[in-house]
Amino acid sequence: MMRAKTENMVRRWKEQRWLMDSVIQAVGMEWDQPRLGYTMYPAGPDAVADFRTVGMRVRKFADMHREFGAAARRREIKAEAFEKQGRLVSAREGYFIAAMLYSAARWPIFESNKVSIDYNRRMIACYDKFAAFMNRPIERIEVPFGGKRKFLPGYLHLPHKPASGEKFPLVIGIDGMDGSKEIMASMYGDKFIERGMANFIYDGPGQGECTISELLVTPTNHMDAARAVHERLIRHPHIDKDRICIWGISFGSFFALQAAAALGSKLKGAAVTFVNHEPGLNSIMDMASPSYKMRFMYMAGFDDEKKFDAFKAKFTVAPLIGKIKCPVLVQGGEDDELSPIEFSTGMVAKLKVPKKFVVYEGERHAIGGYTASYLGENWFTMLADWCRDRIDCKPAPNEHVHFNSLGQPTVTPY
Repeated sequence: MMRAKTENMVRRWKEQRWLMDSVIQAVGMEWDQPRLGYTMYPAGPDAVADFRTVGMRVRKFADMHREFGAAARRREIKAEAFEKQGRLVSAREGYFIAAMLYSAARWPIFESNKVSIDYNRRMIACYDKFAAFMNRPIERIEVPFGGKRKFLPGYLHLPHKPASGEKFPLVIGIDGMDGSKEIMASMYGDKFIERGMANFIYDGPGQGECTISELLVTPTNHMDAARAVHERLIRHPHIDKDRICIWGISFGSFFALQAAAALGSKLKGAAVTFVNHEPGLNSIMDMASPSYKMRFMYMAGFDDEKKFDAFKAKFTVAPLIGKIKCPVLVQGGEDDELSPIEFSTGMVAKLKVPKKFVVYEGERHAIGGYTASYLGENWFTMLADWCRDRIDCKPAPNEHVHFNSLGQPTVTPY
């Protein structure tokens, strides 16, 4: 699956590799994050059996890509059969689920090799087939960036076929370290599409397809990427350039704030969730599962851990705060194990724009595993409504909201 050199580049990974396999055998493949849940979510209930079967079959780390890849290929074969039979809705759904599975299969391979490149190719091909058969417009857009023949790949989802001259408000989505743009828009019932907004999802430097093309992440190049994406989208004939929001999840909560700082007053709002705002990235890289550090070193093009440690020290939200000119929503778990909530609290306190800071009692990084979120207000519903309100120019709230373990909110104005 990976070269020995790759397996040995992170000290904790090398030392704990045997322990990780034992943990996976004992508790399953979601030892570090709920990847089955968040990757199947965009596909809906039809994908549950595929993902849960993978979860049951994985007994060690090396099983992960193989089981996801096999499940993806089975779905792809079914979709191809449906297509030949003229059952295009069934084919659409099959191709989408296959793309989600291929996206998951890519994750455990922290280098570009024959296997990961093939998963990437199949993921794109399946998603393009899904887009071709979808009952609303989906356009692949490649934004030139980072040098000759390099680009930021994305998909623009429109709520419906536009009438002549019709323009849609837009939400731009940025994923984190471990997914890809393909998992950032739901096949049916997408939170933004259902609210009448176009949804553009893209891979920034170091994410998704960009690892294969060696368009790697630096401490600041997501800012330049956001400018390039924005410039391309405002020229689109069906996008309202004056009604654009951005949102980011997990490490995308850092990248989205970089985008907000880069774009300033060109945005109506910036919403970030599953926070990652700790300066220097100590918790996620040196205290959490070593899989995070392995992944990020791959995203950044490092194979020397000491050099990477100097590199990661440059990641901080401090220079961004004064450059953010739009309202901001921040949602975090009180017990976030990847970025202690105190760093988001401090960052929000310094913002000079209308801000809504939502903290869920007892929740970890991936909000949704504790009573505060499922008895309280769903984080994604809140985020989508907040973006729609900013698009509609409603007054932005300036408040701290704390959901306790019973889901009861306490609201404190700033």
